[in-house]
Amino acid sequence: MISRTLVSAFCLLFVPLISVSLHGNSAAAQSGVLHFPAQGDSAGKIVLVSGDEEYRTEESMPMLAKILSVKHGFGCTVLFSMSADGSYIDPNNQRGVVGWEALDDADLMIIGTRFRSPSESQAAHITKFIDDGKPLIGIRTATHAFNGKQSFGGELTYSNFGLKILGEQWVSHHGQHKRQGARAVIVDQAKDHPILNSVGEIFVPSDVYGVTHLTDRDTILLRGAVTESLDPNSANIEGAKNDPMQPLAWLHPYVSPAGTKGQAFCTTTGASVDLVSEDLRRMLVNATYYLLDKEVPEKADVAYVDPYYPTFYGFINDAAYWKGLNLQPSDFELGKSPHREDPKGSPEWPFRDRP
Repeated sequence: MISRTLVSAFCLLFVPLISVSLHGNSAAAQSGVLHFPAQGDSAGKIVLVSGDEEYRTEESMPMLAKILSVKHGFGCTVLFSMSADGSYIDPNNQRGVVGWEALDDADLMIIGTRFRSPSESQAAHITKFIDDGKPLIGIRTATHAFNGKQSFGGELTYSNFGLKILGEQWVSHHGQHKRQGARAVIVDQAKDHPILNSVGEIFVPSDVYGVTHLTDRDTILLRGAVTESLDPNSANIEGAKNDPMQPLAWLHPYVSPAGTKGQAFCTTTGASVDLVSEDLRRMLVNATYYLLDKEVPEKADVAYVDPYYPTFYGFINDAAYWKGLNLQPSDFELGKSPHREDPKGSPEWPFRDRP
């Protein structure tokens, strides 16, 4: 059974923009962008893009970036969705992601955005990245990462980015939202795939998504069993919902508008609370190595660098919430661990530590 690593402690800190040293290296946050320098010889540069209204990528992306930087040597840059005036993190601002120019010299993008609408000048950096055939990892709402008729070139529009680049678009909630979880089931033919090195059974409290557009070109690694409840020990439900089980993680070969071939890895897991699962974190780190043509560790170290307290997923429609919270990219620097209360109406989910 996959371990469900319980999250360690966060306390909410709001401090000025500073640099914090860890293992002799610093992380600096400026203008909605957070940098984690490579440790030692750089293994490559990764850009992690947060910006969704529901699944808390503003929490998960810095946590993953710390692991990839401190434990695996990658230089990492985290992009945040900022308020219209740029003064605080605002995941509800669909035009708010800043720092897209970091993609120009990136080797890999990890994206978890939802229905973002970048400007034409911002989209140019995404277009270049795709036209260069560089690899991507998409989590959860990345299947509907962008929204609109604008184009990244040719027939690749904002709205079909997920379908063409990751292999899937928004389809449906296959499980019951906030009531049924998902358990990963490894596809027999994929059990020896390097991305699954030391990955066992993953349980996540986000529900299974419907996935209907994959083709024979895609390599399905995991399928998702709908579970009876959000309890990691709950049984898989019986009946048609799990027959067949929906794809939960896969590799997708893409062709850019320029005709360049590239590869993406996508999983419909990825809420910040999902990443309590040690083996989900390990799968994402393994996918990073694999897509960058590096040897995948036999058992990648994915322990938290700093304590991690994810907030349960859900929309926060109060217009004053994010301004009042005043969350800053600098709050996620090395040595810091923000924490906030779950949004109103969240189900009880006691499978993580509390501060």
